[in-house]
Amino acid sequence: MRFLHTADWHIGKKLHGYDLLEEQVDAFQQILAIAKEEKVDAIVVSGDLYDRSVPSVEAIEVFNRMIVEMNLKERFPVLAISGNHDSSIRLETGGPWFAQSDFHLNTRLDQAFEPVEIGNTQFFLLPYFEPISARLYFDNEEIRTIEQAIKEVIKEIEKQFKSDMAHVLVSHFFVAGSEKSDSETKLMVGGLDTVPLSLLKSFDYVALGHLHGKNALKAENARYSGSPLKFSLSEMNQKKGVWIVDTEAGETTFRFEEIIPLRDVKQIEGSFKELTAQEFYESIDRESYFHIQLTDRAVIPNMMNQLRQIYPRIIGIERLFGRDVQHKESKSKKETKALAPTELVDQFFSEVTGEELTVQQQTWIKDNLAALHQAERGK
Repeated sequence: MRFLHTADWHIGKKLHGYDLLEEQVDAFQQILAIAKEEKVDAIVVSGDLYDRSVPSVEAIEVFNRMIVEMNLKERFPVLAISGNHDSSIRLETGGPWFAQSDFHLNTRLDQAFEPVEIGNTQFFLLPYFEPISARLYFDNEEIRTIEQAIKEVIKEIEKQFKSDMAHVLVSHFFVAGSEKSDSETKLMVGGLDTVPLSLLKSFDYVALGHLHGKNALKAENARYSGSPLKFSLSEMNQKKGVWIVDTEAGETTFRFEEIIPLRDVKQIEGSFKELTAQEFYESIDRESYFHIQLTDRAVIPNMMNQLRQIYPRIIGIERLFGRDVQHKESKSKKETKALAPTELVDQFFSEVTGEELTVQQQTWIKDNLAALHQAERGK
């Protein structure tokens, strides 16, 4: 059979405050188009359907429309699990009747031991879980880490293997040897959430979620699909997409199909004059999300507002070389102590933003500092 492997949709996620729902819908439409073009027999989503355990109403509406289109209209069987960003309890609502339309959504550990069989393949849907879940399920107080838990889980799963079928594990963990990017939640504490790759050797394919880059792990039988979108600057050079997996004639093969982002994440470098020159900004896609590296040393009045007029989606500005000497050099402790409170705020604001306080902002600061001073005297 042939299936599509995707993960880490993070519906409702924002990029430095920018809403990504439009981009997420566009990415989904591309995923659906690939599924139809490749004539897949199922779509696998390896966790983190939402970005938050309590998603916004808008995020829920978008996800519901996706499932309706994918599962009910196009009739693709959907095999999904909850990830560490999802609320397994909330996702579980409706699960018993979802399966009636071939939408299999596993949110509990015990569900992983009941395979979903499609064609020549058994799918074991193992949602994200904490070690305590395995400790309680197996009644084994010695289970304290994910590695210990996964050992017992896989032993139990292997009891369900049919020798004449391919075996696919769908899971959402950090596998040893993988590489993280900035947008993934750093759950690891002393290696507690690490799953050794060797434990996964009995599966023909392991459809992983959790890490956002497709090259985070390069194993013969295991891959992360990566997220459909770039969620941080560290993912700027990553190719996003899905895996198309075939399990035929005792051999499993997979290949990557790329997704083109509606709006890309990019980094540009130059002086303020260069970046605001018409011949430059008209040569690039200004609708992208930009991290800007400025080479200017001098303070530029109203810099951010001027740049936003040209680049409406700025996710960060970095001063490569600082500002000129009078603004660049930090004041000594003695000089800093000698500054009035309003001057300290002005210095801090300038160093952080690269701009000067407006007259209105200075008035607000003076009024608030005066109120605080009055309150202190009244104590």
